[in-house]
Amino acid sequence: MSSLARFSLRNRAFVGLSTVIVAIFGFVSLTSLKLELIPSLELPVMAVVTTDPGSSPEVVDQQITEPVETAVRAISGVAGTNATSSSGVSTVLVELDYGTDLGQARQDLTNRLNGPAAGLPDDVTPEVFAGSVDDFPVIQLSVASDDDLATLSASVQDEVVPVLSDLDGVREVTVSGAPTQQVRIVPDQAALAAAGLDTQSIGTTLENNGGLVPAGTLTEGDSTLTVQVGTQFGGVEDLTALPMVGAQQPTALGQVADVLIDDAAASSISRTDGRPSISIGITKTPDGNTVDISHQVQDVFGDLESAVGNGASIDVVFDQAPFIEKSVEDLTVEGALGLVFAIVVILIFLLSLRSTLVTAVSIPLSLLLAFIGLYVGGYSLNILTLGALTVAIGRVVDDSIVVIENIKRHLSYGTAKAEAIVTGVKEVAGAITSATLATAAVFLPIAVVGGQVGELFRPFALTVSLALLASLVVALTIVPVIAGWFLKPVEQPKTMEEIEDEERDGFLQRLYLPVLHRTNAHPVITLVVALAILAGTVALSPLMKTNFLGDTGENTVAITQELDSGASLARQDEAATKVEEALAGVDGVETVQTTVGSGEGIMAIAGSSDASFSVTTDEDADQEAVQGRIRDAIDGLEDVGRVNLDTSGGFGSSLDVVVTADDPEALEEAGNQVLEAVQDIDGAQDVTSNASGEQPIVSVTLDQAAAAQAGLDESALAGIVASALQPVPLGTVVLDGERRDAVLALGEAPQGIDALRQTPLADGVTLGQIAIVEEVLVPTTVTRLNGDRSITVSTTPESDDLGSVTSALQSAVDGLDLPGGAEATIGGVAADQDEAFAQLGLALLLAVLIVYLIMVGTFRSLVQPLILLVSIPFAATGSIGLLVATGIPLGVPSLIGMLMLIGIVVTNAIVLIDLVNQYRERGLDARAAVEEGARHRLRPILMTSLATIGALTPMAFGLTGGSAFISQPLAIVVIGGLVTSTLLTLVLVPVLYLLVERLRDRVARRRQSGSVTSAT
Repeated sequence: MSSLARFSLRNRAFVGLSTVIVAIFGFVSLTSLKLELIPSLELPVMAVVTTDPGSSPEVVDQQITEPVETAVRAISGVAGTNATSSSGVSTVLVELDYGTDLGQARQDLTNRLNGPAAGLPDDVTPEVFAGSVDDFPVIQLSVASDDDLATLSASVQDEVVPVLSDLDGVREVTVSGAPTQQVRIVPDQAALAAAGLDTQSIGTTLENNGGLVPAGTLTEGDSTLTVQVGTQFGGVEDLTALPMVGAQQPTALGQVADVLIDDAAASSISRTDGRPSISIGITKTPDGNTVDISHQVQDVFGDLESAVGNGASIDVVFDQAPFIEKSVEDLTVEGALGLVFAIVVILIFLLSLRSTLVTAVSIPLSLLLAFIGLYVGGYSLNILTLGALTVAIGRVVDDSIVVIENIKRHLSYGTAKAEAIVTGVKEVAGAITSATLATAAVFLPIAVVGGQVGELFRPFALTVSLALLASLVVALTIVPVIAGWFLKPVEQPKTMEEIEDEERDGFLQRLYLPVLHRTNAHPVITLVVALAILAGTVALSPLMKTNFLGDTGENTVAITQELDSGASLARQDEAATKVEEALAGVDGVETVQTTVGSGEGIMAIAGSSDASFSVTTDEDADQEAVQGRIRDAIDGLEDVGRVNLDTSGGFGSSLDVVVTADDPEALEEAGNQVLEAVQDIDGAQDVTSNASGEQPIVSVTLDQAAAAQAGLDESALAGIVASALQPVPLGTVVLDGERRDAVLALGEAPQGIDALRQTPLADGVTLGQIAIVEEVLVPTTVTRLNGDRSITVSTTPESDDLGSVTSALQSAVDGLDLPGGAEATIGGVAADQDEAFAQLGLALLLAVLIVYLIMVGTFRSLVQPLILLVSIPFAATGSIGLLVATGIPLGVPSLIGMLMLIGIVVTNAIVLIDLVNQYRERGLDARAAVEEGARHRLRPILMTSLATIGALTPMAFGLTGGSAFISQPLAIVVIGGLVTSTLLTLVLVPVLYLLVERLRDRVARRRQSGSVTSAT
């Protein structure tokens, strides 16, 4: 690798110009990178939503949910299903393996559900939803005005949506909360009978008219013309004038029915700060820049409010951009502070401003090269990649430190500048190459980490690896050239002996050499002390907190509200209003967006609730304190059902216990036992169960004999009852170019059970005469997990110590005497944590093997690399100790820090042993080589370690709070591990090296003695 330095020195102009070009491309790449909150992820989840109005949960479960689950199991890549059957609605969430082609899976499932083999009722149509993170809105707006919602909705569609849709990077603008209109047809039964028609004739007439039907092509001279047949309806007047086919005399629809346009029954209500509003969701294109889109939206706010008029106000309910910008700013500040700290450390050790600046140039150049790699790879700048760059600042300077320190050493001997540079680089090129490759290669096992963690942290790993490899290139090419320009030869060179004596008299070596002599002289005691330290590490482990990913610190809180089953929309609205008013009075809450009713489309993946609240808080406030005040405000409310907070920022924070059983009674009993057990656990809050109670329904049981006499069967009776209770869907009609649902209203619906019994059937027979009409109780919902009936009890850990709550929960569940056939398992975020820890544990082992392989290639020995690996467990000593001392939980970011630490800590050992081997090749015995190598590598090892620690210190303290949930635990782990591993590398590695060399010499002497004896 030293040939790179020689090439660079011979082509300084080329290297200088290349550096300028790289810097320019780096800045261009930086400004071209799109800004996002997290990397774009394709969610391996699909939702199958099927509606069947009027069906009870049991009927929905048997006739819809079970066939849907059967169809789901037939497609490949399915990891599990979670189904909920409630009155009139079936929702099946399908979890796929990461890496499954989501588009293909959706198409396969849609084809199976629409085929005859699905076994679904003829009058239901399942909808399959799937998507990625990009399918969720990056900005959520609400529009309110003094107009009624219908007028406001029209203004929004006409004035707001077109403007927002034309903004750069916007893929789709969706409007929700607006009242929908339908065509309502109320037949005049007498007029129909007089015309010889019935209600079915109305549906047939609408179905056969009002559409454009392609009829082929026609040649007219030299032109080929497309032929279409039919005319679309222009308005209600066209419908009323529609001739009724089959009438005894010419009759128009308006003569036998009233045709009008009215609002369909509302299924949801939307408000912002208590004011009725229309919600607008803005999703971005895959290449869209979230921050740019947000700024464009903010710029047109004033014009849009004026265009809507009549006191219109547009509020931002949710916007990712401010959090992204704050994270970028905060991490940039922490990175800049880390850069300053690292430079100060280098300056203190080198005592030369020129040498320090030459070394420090590697930091910006390495980062700019990483920016180019991110841009070429199509990655974005988000809290993970930006955090990776900030973390890398402390490491990218290490190679240059070793190079410059060695060059300065040779310059101090009086060596000519060119020779000093080439020799200095040559002596350390192999070591820093191996060390950097080892540090970068530890991230290769991230490729085997699946699930959410792997998807999130692969860009992180790639970013760090790019920066590290770039730092190696800079250290071997650009730094030697800059050193040749800026470093000055020593004016009065000293002899090597004089320099060696001065170094021995220095503070560091006077402190270090006695320790090195004593430990080398007493290796057994040294090893015993080392083992005692490891034992202490093991003893500290139970004191660590553990979590999954932690709180992102966003200033948004998602709140869901669930009421007893069967609650009407009015009841849901009443309960939601109480929560809404309580939230408005909380100090630190700025905006409350309320949605009463269930979500639609892609939001079905997020689950359903009776009401949801998106709360935006003051971004400068203490978010944990605000969340505490929100909980206190909600806890004091009565008659509001179950209200839960989600502050995880989308990474999931629910700790679940899933209870399964085939017997419904056993399932209910087991679910109640688990619920009581979870409620008694310290540290568990917001405990809920999706176990449904019972809800009343009206059961109509047919008297087969009486029905047969009236000429009716169950199918005919069901149709008559359904048409009496609710309008009959007639499909859709197009009026003025807009598609609307059409329904047939057959008079007023019966009010009460008695009135239903009096519903007339054929020949003067009423429903009550041929059927038993009564109120019965049925389960509110039926839930299934992977096809088995289930109940899920959920809780949110009160503290950041997920591990202790999970352990207490597991103990509580293990102590339950569940009914026969019932099982309870821990799931939710605990299962995510277990999976992530297991996969990252495997990644750590693979990283150790990769590092060992690289070192075997470097030292051409199987034994010496094992000595270097001793640094790794002692790195864990400092990491665990500092985690315990600071109270920072061990989570996924901490384990990523451990992974990174494996490569960092062996760097020092590689640099040390490489020089020791060079001294051995020059003829020194093992002890002398060890002492000389350790003494000469003391300063660069301390410099690199302290520079890395200094660069990570701002993140460890979380000075700005930006992305602290990732960067802070990672920095704590690396700092703690570096402290202990550096100290023990300087002491323990030389001892182990000596022991191995002595054993090797002893074996060699025995072999030689045996050979001599044999020869004699």
